[in-house]
Amino acid sequence: MRSWTVLLAACTLLATLAQGQKPPPLGVEPAPMGPSGKPAPSGIRPEMLQPQPGSRATALPGKPPPLPPGGGPFGGGDAGRRQVSSGTGFVVAPGRLLTNHHVAAGCTEMRVRTAAGGTELVATVAAQDERRDLALLNIRGEVGPPLTFRGGPEPRRGEGVVTYGFPLAGLLSSGPTLTTGEISALAGLRDNPRQFQISAPVQPGNSGGPLLDMQGHVVGVVVSKLNAQRIAQSTGDIPQNVNFAVKGTEALEFLRRNGVEPRVSASAGPRSAAEVGELAHPSTVFLRCMR
Repeated sequence: MRSWTVLLAACTLLATLAQGQKPPPLGVEPAPMGPSGKPAPSGIRPEMLQPQPGSRATALPGKPPPLPPGGGPFGGGDAGRRQVSSGTGFVVAPGRLLTNHHVAAGCTEMRVRTAAGGTELVATVAAQDERRDLALLNIRGEVGPPLTFRGGPEPRRGEGVVTYGFPLAGLLSSGPTLTTGEISALAGLRDNPRQFQISAPVQPGNSGGPLLDMQGHVVGVVVSKLNAQRIAQSTGDIPQNVNFAVKGTEALEFLRRNGVEPRVSASAGPRSAAEVGELAHPSTVFLRCMR
């Protein structure tokens, strides 16, 4: 029986070669073909960074497109509105939340679910910066203590970071998710000086969440990721954990320009990732964009 199996496999291989096709290596999928039937060209292009299908986020010239907002498990809206996307935000001052511009853009109403008891409140957009991809929200009611921004020293390559947010809401846990990684580069795509490249895994719905150092201080705002599927289609290789965050210094400048003076403190000895998550939890909120 075994000899027949080997013979059949050999015949299949010979038939493949006769058709002029080369079998792919074990464990590697063949590179996709382009529309003309030729292999897709190599090199990273802007469209490889486009949000995933179904996202309402769009690319801005000269910067990687935003991480697409998530879907959300709380579907049906009320008063004629429905949820179109979800994201993450965090408290930066009493009654003030920070998130991404692309999370809040085009929403007729922003719903905020707090960590304390799951209370849901309504927020309004106070200020937006499309270039930085940041938005400041006003909210009435208690939403948690403000997070502290890092005042120094400057973040370094290889420094450990933590993300905290609500990725793929409705598919993963309805509660917040914590991931860990490092600062991979001190600039974003095409040397964008406003962003860090990070290795901490992020997904749609992480948009607008805090990027924290191992002291629990905010060093950035999660914003985007490379589109692994498009990169693979062009190069035949899948990028590993190439994600981006707006630098904390950019967020501080945006907040101060709009009348918010966040807490700032120098970072000292590290905490565990679990302790950092415990610090972030009461101050990180789930956002729903309603239309």
